[in-house]
Amino acid sequence: MSFGQNSNRVITTGVPFLLITPDARSAGMGELGAATAPDAYSQQWNPAKYAFASSEKGIGISYTPYLSKLVDDIFLGNLTFYKKLNDRSAWASSLKYFSLGDIQFNELIGGTIVDQGQERPSELTLDLSYSLLLSEQFSMAVGGRYIRSDLRIATDADTSSANTLGIDVAGFFQSEPFDLGKQNAIFRSGINISNIGPRLNYDMGGQKSFIPTNLRLGFGLDLLFDDQNSLGIYTEFSKLLVPTPVAVYSDEGSFVGYRQPDIDFLRGIFTSFSDAPNGLTEEISEITMAVGFEYLFQEAFSLRTGYFNESKDKGSRRYLTLGAGFDLNFMNVDISYLFSTSNVRNPLENTIRFSLSLDLESSLPQSDSEVVIQ
Repeated sequence: MSFGQNSNRVITTGVPFLLITPDARSAGMGELGAATAPDAYSQQWNPAKYAFASSEKGIGISYTPYLSKLVDDIFLGNLTFYKKLNDRSAWASSLKYFSLGDIQFNELIGGTIVDQGQERPSELTLDLSYSLLLSEQFSMAVGGRYIRSDLRIATDADTSSANTLGIDVAGFFQSEPFDLGKQNAIFRSGINISNIGPRLNYDMGGQKSFIPTNLRLGFGLDLLFDDQNSLGIYTEFSKLLVPTPVAVYSDEGSFVGYRQPDIDFLRGIFTSFSDAPNGLTEEISEITMAVGFEYLFQEAFSLRTGYFNESKDKGSRRYLTLGAGFDLNFMNVDISYLFSTSNVRNPLENTIRFSLSLDLESSLPQSDSEVVIQ
């Protein structure tokens, strides 16, 4: 079913950089991570995974160029640190910085172009999470996030940076190895509701913007062929818990466009499951799906691929990803590449992404269920 004019009802939010994948491992698997094995970048996908991490502490560092085919100064930088407190709990923190590049302002005065200076809009987040094993196979986590958005793009505008807070609530299940046909397997599942928090307000009296409150639900199965070979198969569903834009009409009754209703963020979360004008069909179209695969050899080399799909009426992001990973003693190096399969150009299309993760201390004693954890 086509929604026709409803293609204008694409859900948009403030600080959308929060949904950009910072690490090349997840990027190589269709940009998923709620139910994959724990790694340094679990803070982005599901912080409850840190309770199952095999290393006592580690660091993740990544740099993602954005719109690299057009400009060279828009990028996302990420720094993540985690530490196991004991064999049941862990804490983690991360810093994200998104630069929108330099913007040059000029003004035409008396037929002459006058330089009015430059601005460098940017956005950042600083977050902290705590994860705890509630049983041998299940953990939960809570996280808090400070969000700052400084998008001043006019030198004479009396606007200020917008600030807000977000909360994450996550859960993660990891089974013991079990027999599946002729080999062992491990089942994982994860859920994460991220960025629960008040709307952004850039100026007094202006319209407020929802932050990207997002629900992720993922499932994974690791097939353990032998001690040196395994294959991970993952799928993930995601939905923005933000109201669907509604039609706006002028006083004369003519159609003006679509915009999100002026309601608080908590009401927006609950109404996001049932507010689509075309009912269940449109609600389902607001759910994105990703599938990913990861082949691991000797816990030292990995190959990855994945596919991400979004309804053509809700953004039309559809792309294939490829990736690889290398374990160089205490350091993991990951790379990924994205091929768009949609008519809508992806800002990360034809961009090679790299990320590093460092194990700062020797691994903790590892249970049989933790054989594929990076």
